[in-house]
Amino acid sequence: MLETVKYLIGSAGPSGFGSKSTAEQVTENCGDLRSITAIITGGTSGIGAETARVLASRGARVILPARSIKNAEETRGRIVTEFPEAEIIVMALDLSSLNSVTNFVTRFHSFDFPLNLLINNAGKFAEKHAISEDGVEMTFATNYLGHFVLTKLLMKRMVETAKRTGIEGRIVNVSSAIHNWFTGDVISYLSLICRNKLSHSHYDATRAYALSKLANVFHTNELARRLKQMDANVTVNCVHPGVVRTRLTREREGFLTDLVFFLASKLLKTIPQAAATTCYVATHPRLFNVSGKYFADCNEASTSKLGSNSTEAARLWAVSELMISKGPKAAFDLINHLEF
Repeated sequence: MLETVKYLIGSAGPSGFGSKSTAEQVTENCGDLRSITAIITGGTSGIGAETARVLASRGARVILPARSIKNAEETRGRIVTEFPEAEIIVMALDLSSLNSVTNFVTRFHSFDFPLNLLINNAGKFAEKHAISEDGVEMTFATNYLGHFVLTKLLMKRMVETAKRTGIEGRIVNVSSAIHNWFTGDVISYLSLICRNKLSHSHYDATRAYALSKLANVFHTNELARRLKQMDANVTVNCVHPGVVRTRLTREREGFLTDLVFFLASKLLKTIPQAAATTCYVATHPRLFNVSGKYFADCNEASTSKLGSNSTEAARLWAVSELMISKGPKAAFDLINHLEF
């Protein structure tokens, strides 16, 4: 009850910020970001667009990857109208396609830009079961596997940039408190939902979404461990932005969705408030050398018990590598034979 009251009134935590803090407020002391280059996925609307707007207002060069170039250009136009000096570069990227991720990274490298910030923000909630062109369940492909590959392919550039400039690189994975909702064996359920023919009774869209968000937490924890082993000047942290109505719910528009959001309106954040935790973790000096943590309302928080399981995090990492190199079907067949 006390935590709910603190949330509703926006009580500040140890960071000095709380649920009512906005992205602009938490970046006031981040300094001039004109030496910073940031990639923000899902930056054409909602939390991602506000994150891009605020970082650009502080001087950062923002790379805006998107499936819809038209939407990305419109977002760029709005930001540049407000901040004429902003440098926003639009590029094509479909996170559900590993080929698209690879092409994006190749094009990004062709600009020879440094890379200081990678904000893995894009999210999808697929109400109906669908499989990506790579044979992966669509929500998992977009929310997790595409970001896993994107981060993997950009890591060398991030490490090099941090070493050359002396500026700590930061990766922010946008997860959700909904990761708490997933229980059971991660790999078994992932193998199930990646099947082409899956009966409606075996597909739970909310559970699939919770799995993808748990995977973001696992990715953060295992990547933090690996970065520490490398002695890289790059950190990675995970955030829960809070409950906010964005285009993520576009497949569930209608009376029921409207009613739920109306009843929960007192718990909802505004877009500027929802983008605050991402911007805080990405820029605030207080988080220098902080890695492998989970944040909510701009303060460190706890993940689910499963989310903190380092063995399961390492297991998903290994399975992800197999899915990339051998394809999902071959990967799951191999895992089943080895009882991985």
